Amino acid sequence: MANTLLLEIVTPDRKVLSEDVEYVGAPGALGEFGVLPNHIPFLSALGIGNLHFKNGGKSYYVFVAGGFAEVSGNKMTVLAEVAEKASEIDIDRARKARERAEQRTAKVKENVDWARNQAALRRAIARMSCRESGSQAGTC
Repeated sequence: MANTLLLEIVTPDRKVLSEDVEYVGAPGALGEFGVLPNHIPFLSALGIGNLHFKNGGKSYYVFVAGGFAEVSGNKMTVLAEVAEKASEIDIDRARKARERAEQRTAKVKENVDWARNQAALRRAIARMSCRESGSQAGTC
């Protein structure tokens, strides 16, 4: 394919994706960034959110949480702590995780780990958003 870059997404457990794509948008630790073919070398920490890429004019979504993205030599490598394609996300499980996190947040107790709970809430909401975005785009 002309004018594409290779996108590889890997976690400690598996290779999630290896595809030639036209564009990648990713949740950086300091905000979202985009990558097109022939991008300059680049390295970024990843936040929690939805990575999206375009292929054949269609948008596809992958939930990512933590890790790093490296762009070099017309290839983007994502080393993520967690990565799930939109079609792999169990929406009921994500809803239940969100509800648990919201309940823990509502409890004002000293033994609640605030940062851990907020991260769990962000992951659940981002998973649900990724799944819904993928479903709306018809690309799950």
